[in-house]
Amino acid sequence: MKGLSRWRIALATMVGMALALGGIAQAQEGAARLDTAEPIEILADTLEVNQEQQLAIFSGNVAATQGQILLNADRVVVHYAAGGGDGVQAISTIDAEGNVFFTTNFETAQGDAGLYDVENGMITLTGDVVLTRGDNVLRGTRLVLNLLDGTSRVDGGAAEDGGRVRGVFVPNNPAN
Repeated sequence: MKGLSRWRIALATMVGMALALGGIAQAQEGAARLDTAEPIEILADTLEVNQEQQLAIFSGNVAATQGQILLNADRVVVHYAAGGGDGVQAISTIDAEGNVFFTTNFETAQGDAGLYDVENGMITLTGDVVLTRGDNVLRGTRLVLNLLDGTSRVDGGAAEDGGRVRGVFVPNNPAN
């Protein structure tokens, strides 16, 4: 779990079958929706801006925060467009590459690459994807999180898993 210490940001609810386990059901309360209208702050070692292509490229130890969402990556490309008649530029999407890690107060997710569709409140991670909430872990090759309605989907798995999603769910044990 080498990348877990490097990346953090948003995740929504687990899969429906996980709701049957008491510990997960309780943990999911309050994790449903995140505020995607909050400002986005980005820190990095370097920044390159291409006004003609409307891109801002952040490199080196990138950390982007939006409310309780945190995204870390080696490189982040921000796509922006001019807003309404006021000339204000708004972020439309954020591409993250290398050691991508999203976290919220409720869960963490990591992958090889990520896309945050800011306009639609959707985060997609691809590659070797790991979604963690407490002791519960889901693995696959693609994770889609809807920050607006709190739903998530994990697709496919690694070849050693037969191309299937793998989930490990730890029941809530009051004796612990």
